[in-house]
Amino acid sequence: MLTFRKAVPQDEDALYAICLATGDSGKDATHLYADDKIVGNIYAVPYLHLCPDSAFVAEDGEGVCGYIVGATDTAAYEKLLEQAWWPKLRERYPIAEEEGNLLPEEHRKRVAFIHQPSQMPAAVLQNYPAHIHMNLLERARGTGGGSRLLSMWVDMARGRGTPGIHLGANPENHTGIAFWQSRGFAPLVGMPAGTSWFGMSLGG
Repeated sequence: MLTFRKAVPQDEDALYAICLATGDSGKDATHLYADDKIVGNIYAVPYLHLCPDSAFVAEDGEGVCGYIVGATDTAAYEKLLEQAWWPKLRERYPIAEEEGNLLPEEHRKRVAFIHQPSQMPAAVLQNYPAHIHMNLLERARGTGGGSRLLSMWVDMARGRGTPGIHLGANPENHTGIAFWQSRGFAPLVGMPAGTSWFGMSLGG
């Protein structure tokens, strides 16, 4: 049986582990990276530090088995990352290593992103200023946990007057994409190739 709550600092290791265990289109991505924390350092853990009120977890008898994190103001979050998060990661993952071409391709892509993060187009943020990342371990899937985590996040965002949410998914993650579309997320057109982008209006 799953329980749900706001994330706390003690959940950091679990967020790292879940992000890596689901980082290959929902499957384990350990083989893709030379550092077990690099994906979590981009897509999960910074939210726990920079906007903890927007982070929730699911737990079962074995521990934390899923999370949803995000920011209700993506533009402000991107600025906060630049001020308080990316600088230390750029020291930890220097671009010289990335250029050495000795690391796995996916690892090098994440290093490049840390040094030159992409920004969501202003046209998207006008209608969908919030964004989310959600992952569940395999043992927690099919239990309704994803729907519950999403509902918690949406309720929080609506309470803040957020008009809409966007998210990105790996085009090969067909199960994940089906989930998002079944929950009201629609494809966003005119977006860069490589990621499937979706948006959902909250009627705010």
